[in-house]
Amino acid sequence: MKLIILDQDGVINNDSSAIANRSSEWSPIHGSLEAIVYLNQMGYRVVVASNRSCDRKVMDITAFNAINDEMCKAVNQVGARIDAIFFSPQSNIEKYNCSKSLIAMFEEIAQRFGADLKTVPIVGDELRYLQAAEFVGAIPIMVLTGKGKKTKNAKSLPKNTKSFTDLASFSDTLIK
Repeated sequence: MKLIILDQDGVINNDSSAIANRSSEWSPIHGSLEAIVYLNQMGYRVVVASNRSCDRKVMDITAFNAINDEMCKAVNQVGARIDAIFFSPQSNIEKYNCSKSLIAMFEEIAQRFGADLKTVPIVGDELRYLQAAEFVGAIPIMVLTGKGKKTKNAKSLPKNTKSFTDLASFSDTLIK
């Protein structure tokens, strides 16, 4: 089984400084839905690992689920699927380290899917995603959408991070 873990904001959907708290505010990044189609066609199980609850204390589970429903509907409309969505139950960033939350999510995903993270690409646009991917021994993939352009210049970017314009350009490299 092939597994890929995707961040949601900035990888699948547009991420802005404004916090999208309603499903009506969700909008996909151009080409991201089609990239998920390609990943499915190549036999990948697609899992979303969202740190939304850790980052955005103002969101409740109802709003989070509504946004995910909107995302899944859009993915399904193009003929693709998301196999699972994981999130951090922590709501207070000051009391809980988001990097630890990501590491715990990645490890839980690996356990649930019976995957060795050494073969799993983890796609994100933020430094902490890439650092957590490196920490668990996964393959850190950075996209330049969302916060990716800013992240690209981070001094503590994992050395083995591969960079792509967006999720579509990354999935294209897997086809070849």
